[in-house]
Amino acid sequence: MYQNIKAINLFQNTTLSFGGSWRFQTESFINGEFDSNVSQDNIWYLNRFLVHTHLKVGERFELFAELGSSLATDKEDIGPVDKDELYVNQLFIKYQFAPKWDVSGGRYNMRLGSGRLVDIREGPNVRRSFDFVEFNYQTDNFKAKTFFSIPVQPQPEVFDNDYLNFDETFSGVYTTANFSSTTNLDVYALYQKENDAIYASGKENERRVSVGIRHFGKYKKLTYNNEAVYQFGKFGDQTISAWTLSINIEREVNLIGKRVNLGLKTEAISGDKDAADNKMNTFDALYPRGAYFGRVARFGPSNLIDVHPYFNTYFNKWEVSFDYAAFWRYSLHDGVYGAALTLDYPAIGNGRFIAHQLGTIVGHRLNKFVFFELESNVIFPKRFLESSNKEDTLYHFVFTSEIKF
Repeated sequence: MYQNIKAINLFQNTTLSFGGSWRFQTESFINGEFDSNVSQDNIWYLNRFLVHTHLKVGERFELFAELGSSLATDKEDIGPVDKDELYVNQLFIKYQFAPKWDVSGGRYNMRLGSGRLVDIREGPNVRRSFDFVEFNYQTDNFKAKTFFSIPVQPQPEVFDNDYLNFDETFSGVYTTANFSSTTNLDVYALYQKENDAIYASGKENERRVSVGIRHFGKYKKLTYNNEAVYQFGKFGDQTISAWTLSINIEREVNLIGKRVNLGLKTEAISGDKDAADNKMNTFDALYPRGAYFGRVARFGPSNLIDVHPYFNTYFNKWEVSFDYAAFWRYSLHDGVYGAALTLDYPAIGNGRFIAHQLGTIVGHRLNKFVFFELESNVIFPKRFLESSNKEDTLYHFVFTSEIKF
């Protein structure tokens, strides 16, 4: 009965399907800015509703539409990722005009590769959308995407999101080659135009090109996902020269009869060397996941060195994970940026070590429709934060329940 309602055969080779989800989160911070003397906005509630319909006509034409409603209750400092009462999250058409080619256009949640640079931003309450047009070419072992897009700027009310604002655009070419199960390669070039971008060295118009390569695959019980990116372009009168190197390796082992995944992530991400010269060295992670280092999301991927060991395991319908992260500034002449790539902690003093972070996640999947998760994080500030009088331990908790239909 449920499947008959969810997917309807309208007529020959034409189907109409429906679906959606409701996600509820309770989130709490203690010493959210590493200061116990400021006002404590301790607990709030987030609801996100998504409902979609998908029309398929034959093998060549698709229409996908999705409405969203993201609500926040009892939160004092509400940002664009927290609240959007009613909005078009996705609305696009896709047409296959040749055996290996298709074209798409409209609005959608974009994710490229592993999501290090472009992700749908699943962690926060409002996903990230782009108005776009793209062409795709695909064979059994090769895919290529070329696209032009404009990021949607979320607003808090009903159907009031900014669209087709050409002050910020994002375009590029992204290719994936699958040589074998052990060797897969992404190669890409991305171009971002952004007016009035803000870094430690000032506020200017930015034109940035990112060229990157990603090597990923699996050999026996070892999984790897490594990526290198170089950026160039202009930030006002300054020349951009920035880079990042990311390494992620994971090994599956048996421990007391259970499968356990042991992993290590580490990254070096460039920061600005001198605010007074004519070079901009701060790496811009473009449109990464909002919860880049856990849902606590206090540090973003700019001017950073991090070492991040972790493990996770599964038993019955439960998932348990634990991770530790240590953060340092790459450049002592640049500040520390937040998850939204805003300069949250300006460069003060010569402290390099930012913080220790401990995180745990316990999740339970009741069935394929219902999921529960509790995440907790503790951040211990070190020399860089302490020099800015941000020296109190931060505690963070978030409980998530999600129902999909």
